[in-house]
Amino acid sequence: MSLRNPFRSPSSRGTPRVSRWGDRIFLILTLLATAAVAALMVALVVVLVYGSRATIQAYGFSFLTNRVWNPESNIYTIVPFAVGTLVTSAIALLIAIPLGIGAAIFLTQQAPGWLRAPVGQLIELLAAIPSIVYGFWGLIVIVPIMRDDVEPVLARYLGWTGLFGGNPIGLDVLTASLVLSVMAIPTITAISRDSIAAVPRSQKEAALSIGATDWEVTRRAVLPYARSGIIAGIVLGLGRALGETMAVTLVIGNNNVLPTSLFSQGQTIASLIANDFFEAASPNEVPALLEAALILLLITLAINLGARFILARFQAGRGVGAE
Repeated sequence: MSLRNPFRSPSSRGTPRVSRWGDRIFLILTLLATAAVAALMVALVVVLVYGSRATIQAYGFSFLTNRVWNPESNIYTIVPFAVGTLVTSAIALLIAIPLGIGAAIFLTQQAPGWLRAPVGQLIELLAAIPSIVYGFWGLIVIVPIMRDDVEPVLARYLGWTGLFGGNPIGLDVLTASLVLSVMAIPTITAISRDSIAAVPRSQKEAALSIGATDWEVTRRAVLPYARSGIIAGIVLGLGRALGETMAVTLVIGNNNVLPTSLFSQGQTIASLIANDFFEAASPNEVPALLEAALILLLITLAINLGARFILARFQAGRGVGAE
């Protein structure tokens, strides 16, 4: 009987050699997948820049400063649509963040067990509804309510602020913002719920053991721990609001002007592209639309990088405090 040498080098055995080849193949496959994703992003930017080179050369920086979009006069600018995009997304987040996070806190901290599963599934279903369905719902249900009941009251009592000036017709920036908020709430709620549910039970029990109330436990022990996931949910909700097309197109009025109040008709960058791309007639209109898409991409990237910076600052401050 021969004894196996335990000190024999791994390179002389068959199984580790196969394992190393498997590791190399796995490394190559994951590297190719990463390269493909990066190449896709670079290709997207290159296509947009190349396609919009005519307007970049013709209008330069004025594309970002002028306020007129007139294909008949061959004049283009992104300002009215960038303002429409940012205003509708900001208002949508102002509505969606407290509702989404509040619903997530209730489902994880307060709701009885029998209620959590069905409501959680309902929220996930709402997040999967196509945007065109939200658009038709907004057009058929929300627009008449805003036109007949909500906006006249806002105009009567808050018109002096300037935010609610003009003729309330329902097809405007405010209605588009409301529809976007409804679309963003399920995303924020679902991700925030998962982040809060992942907080260790010991974290909450430690706060309860020193006499903290439910509100204090949530504020001091749960939300700080789940902060990164909540911010991720907010960013994803914002991303859906920024890039939403069909729902906004149906309820915003589609007027190529700079909004002067929340009752103004307008357009977002996404709705502009959806409305005009296949009907572009003037020579520079398609390049202008491609440059608008490039601006929307840059806005989205800037917001995501800003959110990452804020999150990093929060985490750094938390680490300093812990020390």
